[in-house]
Amino acid sequence: MAALWSARVALALAGALVAVLLFAKVSAPIGPFDATLAFRPAPGGAVVAVPPLGSLAVDAYDGPLRLDISLQSVDQARAQALATDPVRLAGVVDRVTEDLQSAVVRLVWVTVLVALAGAALTSWLVLRRRREPLIAVGITTALLAGTGGLGAATWRPEALSQPTYTGLLVNANSLIGSAQDLVARFDAYRASLEDLVANVGTLYATLSALPTPSGTGDSVVLLHISDIHLNPAGFDLTRQVAEKFEVDGILDTGDITDWGSEPENRLITAVGDLDVPYVYIRGNHDSATTAGILAAQPNVTVLDDSAVTVAGIRIVGAPDPRFTPDKSTGDDDAGVDVLERSGEELADFTRTLAEEPAIAMVHDPKQAPPLDGLVPLVLAGHTHNRVVEELADGTLLMVQGSTGGAGLRALEGEYPEPLTCTVLYLDPETGALQAYDDITLGGLGATEVTVERTLVGADPAATDAEAPAVEPLVPASPAD
Repeated sequence: MAALWSARVALALAGALVAVLLFAKVSAPIGPFDATLAFRPAPGGAVVAVPPLGSLAVDAYDGPLRLDISLQSVDQARAQALATDPVRLAGVVDRVTEDLQSAVVRLVWVTVLVALAGAALTSWLVLRRRREPLIAVGITTALLAGTGGLGAATWRPEALSQPTYTGLLVNANSLIGSAQDLVARFDAYRASLEDLVANVGTLYATLSALPTPSGTGDSVVLLHISDIHLNPAGFDLTRQVAEKFEVDGILDTGDITDWGSEPENRLITAVGDLDVPYVYIRGNHDSATTAGILAAQPNVTVLDDSAVTVAGIRIVGAPDPRFTPDKSTGDDDAGVDVLERSGEELADFTRTLAEEPAIAMVHDPKQAPPLDGLVPLVLAGHTHNRVVEELADGTLLMVQGSTGGAGLRALEGEYPEPLTCTVLYLDPETGALQAYDDITLGGLGATEVTVERTLVGADPAATDAEAPAVEPLVPASPAD
């Protein structure tokens, strides 16, 4: 009799386990992600896989089954709706929690039913007795109840705040700090920038008091942006300035993403909706896949030791030769010779052109020196620090700040960096730079928008005398 019951337990357990492994799986939306959930034989806890970034494990309970959650892909429509709607963004944590609870409850029911069916079928096929399926169901029910009871008795909610990371996610804490702090900071950050970005139109109206870029009033207007780092507010600012300033094209000197990963790359196709040419070079945070996705957009040109003409202005550009999204490795500061060699290769290409280009685009300013004297203007980014300087042979180097305020990782500090971009005015005949408007949107704790126009080659004393002072635009704070 003991042998018979041992066989019954073994058959029920084996049948239930095989059935669970083969069939107990559910697919469900969790926030902007499409996810797959399943229980697998393992010593308890939960694992969330985020391909290709890695995974995080939480030792939340004990037992013979582990909850596996795999975030398969990002739904573009849900992600864009989340990024552009501050109301949805504010409730994202609650929404993800509700989605996850609903999916887990559904998975539990599916797992129970599949396990009972597998145990019953296996017992009937092997023992061939009518009552064996019922006995197998009873045994399996007891085993499942014991598993659930053990999990409930050992439930450790505090473990949720102490996950173990693998892969690129090992850097999650160092990049963004506490998730709770990030949500709180981004809430305040996004709230303060909502009014700022919306008021770019009002800011534009103040330009009537500034000196005109040229005596004739004819200019090609280009917008220089850089280092958005996937910040939704950076995309908002780009769109607003492009529309209000009626630019003829947008020049992006790279780092549109943070890691160049597939989930990020699904969000950058929004640049294809802009109604002007978009010229882009890859930054050290952008992958080759990022560049490929952008190149597929109808209005985007990706430069790679190549040239393009926008509104009559000839532009050359080269990407950052490195891909170093993980700053903790120290690789971001390495390879100066690699950067200089990249600049030399772009200079060699420039010399082959029949017509001298007006602008060269590089990501890191260290790529610029070989271009000195070959082109009148070099645009760069990378440093998140806006600088304008004249190189030894007369080339003007303009390094942009960060149009995305250094992205969401900047929220780890006390205050995020300001969002910056520059509107360039060029002579349509010669391509010479006539003037530029430096636009700065203050971040959290500095809620102001400023614009400063610089006339290239103008007498500073004459400019100061003729141009009325422009006060920073300070919109009402969200609390008002």
